[in-house]
Amino acid sequence: MADDLPLLVVDNITVHRGGVPIIENASLTMEAGEFVGIVGPNGGGKSTFVQAILGVLKCHAGSVRLKGHAPMSDEVIGSVAWVSQAAANLPKSVRLTVRELVSLGTMNKRTWFNPRLSHGDAIDEAIEMVGLLDVANRDVNQLSGGQRQRAVIARALASQADFLVLDEPLVGLDRASRNTLLKLLDGFCHEQNKTILMVSHDITAMRQTAHRLIYLEDTVRFDGPPPLFPSLEELASLRGIEDVHGGHHHDHSEAECTHDHSPSATTVGQLKEDE
Repeated sequence: MADDLPLLVVDNITVHRGGVPIIENASLTMEAGEFVGIVGPNGGGKSTFVQAILGVLKCHAGSVRLKGHAPMSDEVIGSVAWVSQAAANLPKSVRLTVRELVSLGTMNKRTWFNPRLSHGDAIDEAIEMVGLLDVANRDVNQLSGGQRQRAVIARALASQADFLVLDEPLVGLDRASRNTLLKLLDGFCHEQNKTILMVSHDITAMRQTAHRLIYLEDTVRFDGPPPLFPSLEELASLRGIEDVHGGHHHDHSEAECTHDHSPSATTVGQLKEDE
């Protein structure tokens, strides 16, 4: 595995679901230590894109390489950890402490049948990294939403993965929990040299945190630093959304409109003059 290879190369992939193309001709390259945020509208293909990168979904065209290897190949086992949208939504019937949940991150096909392997240090370190040592022996379902999200990220860290893929980890978190989690993830990049690919619908949070932003809707429509992220008008243009007002946004306040919203003679006349 050559050290000079990019960590991730997504080369012009197309992905179908149910025979329908969801992602078409999308590309992305990431280097080690980057924090890349993927944003875009609901139904734009963000989760599909991530699952293709992980190898969960097959590409109908193009290719994905992690340090030169195919996803899910033996060469990349343990180097990639995925935190899915539902990872923190554990059933109430599940009785696990934080430590037990995090220990699941050390399980893979290399260690599953070798119980003599000890991962205690990795588990403790992961719990400490996310700031949950004081609740390590508490039932996961007794934690707040932000604490549960940090616990499932600790599970990913316990795997010793260098590449973390997070799908909507901010959903359901209050402002303080979001800020804590984003600072934690940023620290992983700068202090641990972790690489993070994170999907979120929260464009504002991503602009404040990610090193690069990807705007994805069917394909990659923007890839660049947060300060260059498109304005609302530019996003509308990228998405092919037309301005129904033709560039002229009239005042629709109560002072300008009748209560029954029917056009007055003056309004109709003015529209004719404008034409």
